[in-house]
Amino acid sequence: MSYQLESRHLRYFLSVAEELHFRKAADRLYISQPGLSRQIKEMEKGLGIQLFERTNRKVKLTKAGDFLKIELRKHFKTLESTLAHAQLLNKGLLGDLKLGYVGSAMEEVIPRLMNGFRKSHQKVMFNLKEMDNQDQINSLFSNEIDVGFVRMERIPKGLNATTILQEPFCLVLPENHPINNKNFKDLSQLKDASFILFDPKYSPSYYEKVMQIFDDSGFTPMVTHNTIHSGSIYKLVAHHFGVSIVPRSLKSDHLKEVTFIELHDIPQQTALSAVWNENNRNPVLDDFLVQVQSFKSVH
Repeated sequence: MSYQLESRHLRYFLSVAEELHFRKAADRLYISQPGLSRQIKEMEKGLGIQLFERTNRKVKLTKAGDFLKIELRKHFKTLESTLAHAQLLNKGLLGDLKLGYVGSAMEEVIPRLMNGFRKSHQKVMFNLKEMDNQDQINSLFSNEIDVGFVRMERIPKGLNATTILQEPFCLVLPENHPINNKNFKDLSQLKDASFILFDPKYSPSYYEKVMQIFDDSGFTPMVTHNTIHSGSIYKLVAHHFGVSIVPRSLKSDHLKEVTFIELHDIPQQTALSAVWNENNRNPVLDDFLVQVQSFKSVH
């Protein structure tokens, strides 16, 4: 290729591709608009590829331009991660690990994994972010996180997963509710109750599994509140806005205003899985996955 493509050309292209406006992109890059336009035209001519369709009113990416934008974003994200890792090494840290998780994973699983891992990797820095399932999947593909902890029935191609916790559901009732562990028989006893559930957008497959519990119990629940935080569920239950169903890992003996009834006599259980990108090159990841497998073997 005779055209000398430099990293600045890629940055120029990405700015225009993201702004779809040459003046705004030029302002963002602190260069002149004519200079930016000239660089993009030279890039298109040198590569023999039309990247943009230009009219008097708008700028639009061609199919080739849209493909290049997507791939370059991945490239720069990987480059940023590589440079950040080098900086950590320079500071005496062995590396960093970025974890995404659904809220229930933070109750027990992640703290135990981190404590076990730190015994042999004291200088690894963890970055933690609570995210819904789909955001974790997207972030794994873009290398924004290294490991996700999700509740999903199917994992997309290109990702690896291992189930680390299979657990029953729990019914959550306000303290002093007429139904308790002694007189509870099945969920149909609560067919007239209001239910507070995790938002289906947070985890559609998890929500569908909970709905299967109601289907097997012979009624459709009256769902009056949806939320993404277990703390909100417990507050609402404690104030008699309804009852709920949650994974057992969210059960807490320290909550005095709500009670839990474990649902052992139903076939539905919920699984928490660790998920990672098979193309992830973070050198810390393999060691952490060994810790995940070790945790899995004792639970």
